[in-house]
Amino acid sequence: MTRPVRVLVADDEPLIVAGVRTVLESAGDIEVVAAAGDGRTALEQALRHRPDVALVDITMPALDGLAAVEELRRRAPEVRVVVLTAFGTEPNVLRALQGGAAGFVLKNCTPEELIRAVRAAHGGDAYLSPAVTRVVLGVLAPDAVPRRRDALARLAALTDREADVVRLVAEGLSNADIGRRLHMTETTIKTYVSRVLAKLGCDNRVQAALLVRDAGPGWDTPKALSG
Repeated sequence: MTRPVRVLVADDEPLIVAGVRTVLESAGDIEVVAAAGDGRTALEQALRHRPDVALVDITMPALDGLAAVEELRRRAPEVRVVVLTAFGTEPNVLRALQGGAAGFVLKNCTPEELIRAVRAAHGGDAYLSPAVTRVVLGVLAPDAVPRRRDALARLAALTDREADVVRLVAEGLSNADIGRRLHMTETTIKTYVSRVLAKLGCDNRVQAALLVRDAGPGWDTPKALSG
């Protein structure tokens, strides 16, 4: 029997925690193993229970969600963190993603979307709520010279095929979708993604997507698909 995905839910609103628990456990393959009402307790619970995925609210007492994300990535890097937020335009979400979060979901998402986000994070993918993906990427500053220069230098280390893969990752495509676009197997794409993340020094797909966005114009169309 396959072990269920073990999840920690951290939110300072008990009703949200109860609702998230109900939704996730209705999936049948997800188990909420711990809950916390503040960031510090969330960190303690994560270190104690070592969940597969931690759903962490941004605004919490004691230790805010952003700091909790960074601490979790530092002290429990095996725990995949997904940020919960009520605000799709919240600028601090960028700090969470750049700090190592595997993605974020809005609190008004559907139950199905929340379940998909947890499964995606557990499977090694990133998940951004479709309604806010463009907003989040759009608030970055691609014309910031130092960031663009750094992004271009790091991306220059990739082969043409690796560059194609990371561009499609930046579009939010899954490994299966990338494989169909590039006429390669999903297993091969998974290998490429792991190699690309290592080369770029990124913890996850979201950070790689942000790096592509930082690179600015000229990094929007995979070469293999342009001709």
